[in-house]
Amino acid sequence: MKYFMLVVLCVLSVGVMGQNIPERPNPPRLVNDFAGVMTAEQVQQIENALVKFSTETSTQIAVVTVSTLDGSDAANYAFQLGEKWGIGQKGKNNGVLILVKPKYGKDRGHAFIATGYGLEGAVPDAIANRIVDLEMIPHFRQNDYYGGIASAVTVIMQLTRGEFTADEYAKKKSFPVGLIVIIVLVVLFFVLGNKSKSSTRHYSSRGSDLPLWMLLGGMAAGSSRSRGGSFGSFSSGSGGFGGFGGGGFGGGGAGGSW
Repeated sequence: MKYFMLVVLCVLSVGVMGQNIPERPNPPRLVNDFAGVMTAEQVQQIENALVKFSTETSTQIAVVTVSTLDGSDAANYAFQLGEKWGIGQKGKNNGVLILVKPKYGKDRGHAFIATGYGLEGAVPDAIANRIVDLEMIPHFRQNDYYGGIASAVTVIMQLTRGEFTADEYAKKKSFPVGLIVIIVLVVLFFVLGNKSKSSTRHYSSRGSDLPLWMLLGGMAAGSSRSRGGSFGSFSSGSGGFGGFGGGGFGGGGAGGSW
């Protein structure tokens, strides 16, 4: 009797928790910003990218932001939502859910990437964790939710499309390219500055400073533009989303908090 009551309580608790999962959107959308952390333009840009990607590959990547997890942890919430909505294609189970619960005051923010059975090879748990830690949370700490979500979406698209493997992504150095450029230019600046001091014409050293610093600013700006450009290229020319295909989730994925 004791064990029977325990089972009943567990079932009831799961049922109550499931009632807090948002209903599948109608009309269907791949991006549902229930927490309101992005502008309408940003939401539509990611939506267009994901609809086009779904049409081309049949893989469905959904983005959902919620203001509360209703007492659940991010992993369980994400798995329940992905299963309830049926993200991905039935039989292929090629769905990905990017779940974000923003940080509010002292209430920690949470992010989780849940993968369907069919994508656990392309986006294994360790890689999902790396995407959350390196692509999402650094942006989220600056309240740039669009930047973090767009960056994660771009990497997941590339992984599932086969542009590079999970191992290749894992081997990528996390040291920022832009910072490397800055360090190199600063070193060049000091080297050229020392050479200019040996010249009899003092004005030549000041003349050499300006191009270096202009180049520094230009290359830094170019570096940041190139990072976002890969996502921006998907931002237009797509039709409407036809709906989720009934994919299943088997517990694959990873997340983090800040």
